[in-house]
Amino acid sequence: MRIAASTYLNSAPLVQSFATNAFGARYLFLGDAAPSRCAAMLAAKQADIALIPVIEYQRIPNLLVIPNVAVAAKRQVRSVLLAARKPLPDVTTLALDTSSRTSQALVQIILAERYGVKPHLIEHTPRLNAAFALGEADAALFIGDPALCLTTQAEALGLTIYDLAEEWQSLTGLPFVFAVWAVRAESLTVEPSQLVRDFLEAKAEGLRRVPDIAAQFAAELSLPLPDLLNYLHVNVNYDLDEANRTGLERYYELAATHGLIEAAHPVRFLTA
Repeated sequence: MRIAASTYLNSAPLVQSFATNAFGARYLFLGDAAPSRCAAMLAAKQADIALIPVIEYQRIPNLLVIPNVAVAAKRQVRSVLLAARKPLPDVTTLALDTSSRTSQALVQIILAERYGVKPHLIEHTPRLNAAFALGEADAALFIGDPALCLTTQAEALGLTIYDLAEEWQSLTGLPFVFAVWAVRAESLTVEPSQLVRDFLEAKAEGLRRVPDIAAQFAAELSLPLPDLLNYLHVNVNYDLDEANRTGLERYYELAATHGLIEAAHPVRFLTA
């Protein structure tokens, strides 16, 4: 089965085993930096399984979610950030990173629900340079590895940084789920029980490999190793427990309320 997943640091523990062909011929790994492109591959039937931004579950038909695995945050996440030149109630233009439609919807929900604003939206591709990403906008959304590098630039540019998982927690009192593994129901060529075992095993192995993963990305991103270890151990949560599922359901409800999805359909899980 063909697997598409982001190659950002936050997903690395979940994809490491597939990227290194740990399961042999059962899976073919297709890596891409942008979670939104992985969802597009799933929608176009160019992949059978993908680690998708959760909003895409509501937009792509006939998907099943693999249980007990996610990219989530219980409070701060540090890699989904809003950088603003103005106080948020005064923001009228917002630059949106195209990497994840989930985070695009999340920032719109937070700005509307917490700050009473609905800014004009401008999309941009992921950029490490904060000034370039902002352009003339009052605020900009940063996702993934570019967000991790943002804090080193923020003070010099006079930006205020808002962690969107923390903002969501303040709004709802719930964790936030950013991504889940989803499989096209008609594409299953591996027994569901075997597939679930493989993905849980991949998660467990990835979490055991966190020190190696953090060291690799510390070199690639020129960021301190202790910061990335803390990020993977503390900020990112890889479970789809009851609290995370409740947060996901609330997100879908608010996305539907704000017209970001047509309706909040219940999540269907792949059963072993």
